Amino acid sequence: MNTPIRDDIFYLTEAGTETEVMYKFGHELPHFAMFTLLENPEAVGDVNAMYRRYLDVMADAGAGAMICGLDYRLSPDWARLLGHDNEALAEIQQRCIDLLHEVSAPYSDRIPHILIGGCIGPRGDAYGKGGAITAEEAEAYHATQLAALKAAGADIACAHTFNNIPEAIGVTRAAERVGLPIAVYFSLDSRSRLNSGPSLREAVEKTEVETGGYAAFYGLNCSHPVEFEPAIDDGKWMARMRSIRPNASKMEKIALCKLGHLEDGDPVELGQQLGDLHRRFPHMNVLGGCCGTDERHLREIARNVLV
Repeated sequence: MNTPIRDDIFYLTEAGTETEVMYKFGHELPHFAMFTLLENPEAVGDVNAMYRRYLDVMADAGAGAMICGLDYRLSPDWARLLGHDNEALAEIQQRCIDLLHEVSAPYSDRIPHILIGGCIGPRGDAYGKGGAITAEEAEAYHATQLAALKAAGADIACAHTFNNIPEAIGVTRAAERVGLPIAVYFSLDSRSRLNSGPSLREAVEKTEVETGGYAAFYGLNCSHPVEFEPAIDDGKWMARMRSIRPNASKMEKIALCKLGHLEDGDPVELGQQLGDLHRRFPHMNVLGGCCGTDERHLREIARNVLV
């Protein structure tokens, strides 16, 4: 286990950045790629303001910050779809990390610990079955972006919305190879399982065994409590689960994607649900949001945890 997370601090993450910039500010994200906004000064201003709102909540709550950014689609296949080779990928990755350093710097004396992370998305469809990728293929594929994150000065990589075990194993091995801590986040469907079939417990336990326990921790993102609660139990494996980043809405994810507008659910209820979760599992000290969430949801989470 290689983790920069401190046990004595409660951390908040960013919220649902992509859904916020699309539906609140009207910016288009081709292939869901936020890094494309770097070429639009107006969009960069909106992104900076969005992160400042998140950081204000963290500072006001006395929470630590683990923030990731614009790089969820910055792995080789997705970057190539948008016209970027691996050399350009590394340059864009540096700009993504620099943006987070710059926006968070003024908060260094108000937030007890700030971690700057990079997002690693799956090679294929996050809501599909992950294809036929092997652990070896995933290790080779994700090593490119992970090496760029390491060179850019990221504190941690966050593998988001992974939906199959071999890819989780591969990305973890790649992170160890480049010497970067990694948090592995799975996403669950309406059956409370990975879309490729395994349970959350199976995914965590198998990835642990096959990677020698290298991951900093495991988490869940892009799943509402109605999806992930049935997957949680009191087994020993839960000690390795430290983070939850839920969707705001209870709607099924594919239906949610087709709405064409922001569905923000009930921030108060979501905060209460995560507060209840934290009381059951106090070691889970990295909470935040995913699709549809914003600073209101983060504020309610903090209100229910830091009491």
